[in-house]
Amino acid sequence: MCLLQQDLAAQDTSGPWSATTVFTPAAETGGVPLMEIVERFGTPAYVVDEADLRGRCRAFKDALPGADVAYAAKAFLCRAVASWIVEEGLSLDVCSGGELAIARSIGFPAERVIFHGNAKTPRELQQAVDDGVGRIVIDNLAEIARLAVLVPQGRRQKVLLRVIPDIEAGAHAAVRTGGEGQKFGLSIASGDAAVAVARVLGQPSLQLVGLHCHLGSQIDEVGPYVRAVRIMVEQYARVRDTHGVVLPELDLGGGQGIAYLEAEQGLSPHAYARAVLTALEERSAGLGLPAPRLTVEPGRAISGPAGLTLYRVIAVKRTLTRTFVAVDGGMSDNPRPSLYGARYTARLVGRTSRPAPPRDSATSANCAASATVTRQATLVGHHCEAGDVIAENVPLPADIRAGDVLAVAATGAYHHSMASTYNLTGRPPVVAVAGGAARLVVRREEIEDLMRREVGL
Repeated sequence: MCLLQQDLAAQDTSGPWSATTVFTPAAETGGVPLMEIVERFGTPAYVVDEADLRGRCRAFKDALPGADVAYAAKAFLCRAVASWIVEEGLSLDVCSGGELAIARSIGFPAERVIFHGNAKTPRELQQAVDDGVGRIVIDNLAEIARLAVLVPQGRRQKVLLRVIPDIEAGAHAAVRTGGEGQKFGLSIASGDAAVAVARVLGQPSLQLVGLHCHLGSQIDEVGPYVRAVRIMVEQYARVRDTHGVVLPELDLGGGQGIAYLEAEQGLSPHAYARAVLTALEERSAGLGLPAPRLTVEPGRAISGPAGLTLYRVIAVKRTLTRTFVAVDGGMSDNPRPSLYGARYTARLVGRTSRPAPPRDSATSANCAASATVTRQATLVGHHCEAGDVIAENVPLPADIRAGDVLAVAATGAYHHSMASTYNLTGRPPVVAVAGGAARLVVRREEIEDLMRREVGL
């Protein structure tokens, strides 16, 4: 498996399927037939390709050898994934007490944890300090004093300040986080960022090591990152000129996009690295600054393509205008289409679709070689909600029928982590595959689990 992981480190970012997923002669991921997973673990089920995820960790480390690569846990975190991340030498970006607890439970080195959040609770801040996390990202002015009083005497907590570079980037308005007018960070334009710098520098229990920004999510070009680097380095020059302090670190956040459709390409770690490192060196030199050590926080770009979801078709309904293919999952395990209008690729697994019938006798001899007929369909879930759509206008075999199994690509990020129990539907299991073996890493949430939370009438 180690050799396979080394090979995957050089993988490209085209297409929505993991590097080990194949569909001929039978559909499999990580050397495990997908129908074997269905038979053992049922549907719906999340499947994560361990070798692919590890390979993407290595691709970022290879592209950015002098930087700190911190996996963004909000994309997808469980104990197994956290263990892979630490074994690959990455840091971990968490944004809640729950994510921090997962890290703690597997012995993730606290000094390699970065704690985010625009509204951290006092309890979360206390836990971060008690655990000794490496960096806490301050997001508002009130948090400075609140954090400072929690740090034990004789210690200094390293912090970053999240600032707003006022750059709009991301696939949907709901995931653009780098502009004025949204909830994250301290405004450069209003002067809050400058006030925060002065306040942190005045706190003996806090050590300001750098600035942080995060532009958004599903960004597929390098331009916004280059603009962000230039703006951020200019802020470093202001800190030097105002306070005589040269900050040693710069955290650019994450947001690198991936492919969800067959014709799409993600943002290559190497293309990203070339553009960002060049801009960092040039702008720093131009302002007479040493280039700060870079931290990046990819999440989706590491776990997204490593995942797929398996569903069982429950019903096929044809109206005058549309064909609906309803499956046993839906918006509770994948809310992204309803939230962001996200689009997906789906494939039939477990059987071969019938070829197109011949139109006349002259073509009957070629019937065996005829292509499978596909038709546009709307892949929907089983929830009592009109917006419960998994994929609009997705090509599926014309003979799709109840009982079939479908695989939906690129569901390794913002699926398990955003899943709900809408309609009191339990969340699917997570099955890890590697080297021809499948194992359960998160079990299915059963009705009994949901009922256990009920405490009385």
